[in-house]
Amino acid sequence: MTFVLHSAWRATAPYRVRIGLALKGVAYDYAAVDLIAGQQREPAYRAVNPQGLTPALDIGGQVLTQSLAILEWLEETYPDPAILPQAPLDRATVRSIAGVIACDIHPLNNTRVGRALNKMGIDKDGILAWTQGWIIDGFTGLEPVIAKHGKGFAFGDQPTIADCCLVPQVYSARRFEVDLTPFPAIRAAADHAAQHPAFAAAHPDKQPDAVHA
Repeated sequence: MTFVLHSAWRATAPYRVRIGLALKGVAYDYAAVDLIAGQQREPAYRAVNPQGLTPALDIGGQVLTQSLAILEWLEETYPDPAILPQAPLDRATVRSIAGVIACDIHPLNNTRVGRALNKMGIDKDGILAWTQGWIIDGFTGLEPVIAKHGKGFAFGDQPTIADCCLVPQVYSARRFEVDLTPFPAIRAAADHAAQHPAFAAAHPDKQPDAVHA
């Protein structure tokens, strides 16, 4: 059975999983979820993922949720090529980079948070400032780590789970007009990874539900 990835084209969490699937060479069917229209809150999608979030990966009889959990499952199930380094301390560093992005940056500026801020009376400019502020805060902590450990990619000279998280977050940062000048190591790692075929295939503009202005 071919896996089914429930994804939204420019949402960063499913973007991470698309990169991981492409790196591992795992085929899947794409099931689009329209987050702007609120499809993720409808009963049909809640039956797939009760949390009402993307991504959800149907592996046939079971649905995996949460992007980092899915990436770890892919690493354990399809170990070649590896997206975690071998040494325990190196693995911890890669997971730390991924955690800063997936746990500290992204949850504070996703679609549902933006909606909540709007309901509290915060206008578009205020929401943009909120989003930019949390991305900058996270990137300020990540920059020296990637500058120390990166050798082309975010950690070392091969793509890892760190890059699966970093590239989508840089895409999001550019979308929200964050000045990336203070983060040369982050920019260099993300731009280098973006040239890799797996990252290129996972790009939002390449997805079947992409909206082109």
